[in-house]
Amino acid sequence: MSEIIFLGTAGARYVVAKQLRASAGTIINIENSYLLLDPGPGTLVYLAKRKIPVEKIKTIVVSHHHLDHSADLNVIVDAITEGGFKKRGTLFLTESALRENILLPYLRNYLKKIEILKPHTVYEENPFNFKTTCLLKHTAENYGLLFYFPEGKIVGFITDTAYFEELAKEFAEANILVIYTVRYKPKEGVLHLSIPDVKRLLAKMKPEEVILTHFGMTMIRANPFKVAQELSKELELKIRACYDGMSIKF
Repeated sequence: MSEIIFLGTAGARYVVAKQLRASAGTIINIENSYLLLDPGPGTLVYLAKRKIPVEKIKTIVVSHHHLDHSADLNVIVDAITEGGFKKRGTLFLTESALRENILLPYLRNYLKKIEILKPHTVYEENPFNFKTTCLLKHTAENYGLLFYFPEGKIVGFITDTAYFEELAKEFAEANILVIYTVRYKPKEGVLHLSIPDVKRLLAKMKPEEVILTHFGMTMIRANPFKVAQELSKELELKIRACYDGMSIKF
């Protein structure tokens, strides 16, 4: 059995700063092996609350170097490697993130391996198998991710980006689509998806299930659960709003 656990669903500075939603990352569990995606502020705390042993995390993926996706990276690496006494764990991150030193230099040798994310590339770190999309439209080098599960499910994560026409094609094979939906309405110059963007995207593709997450303040005020319910009726798709600690199993 495989499982995805959304430790946190915060997606903008105010929501993160006030912890209106947790800003922890996402856990993917396959055959009792753990992958951690985007360890934002508080990830270590929420791993402990969920009783997920941090030393059992063998893979970390950081989609981009913004703080809400990477702030707990250093403490997680230190914990996984038991302060460097056990060389283990693989970190996947962008070249710009490595250049920005989001992982402190002294911690780099603690890890078994560091891999650089590149566009349209398949990565295998048994039992995890995932692929990057094209470069997304954001203020940092950032890629979408497609995870391939042994049960045959393909889960796509549309991480932070502005809408662009090729998005639907990039995620066309996803059975389950996780959309980082920071805004309720679009705002010029803000490179994040909004509900009108989600509608445009889903007019071109029909996944089995859509999960909205990574909410900013305008989405919180609009009530994500109500928004998802209305979208489900309008688009005739299974659409859910994520909540802190939500899990899906295959």
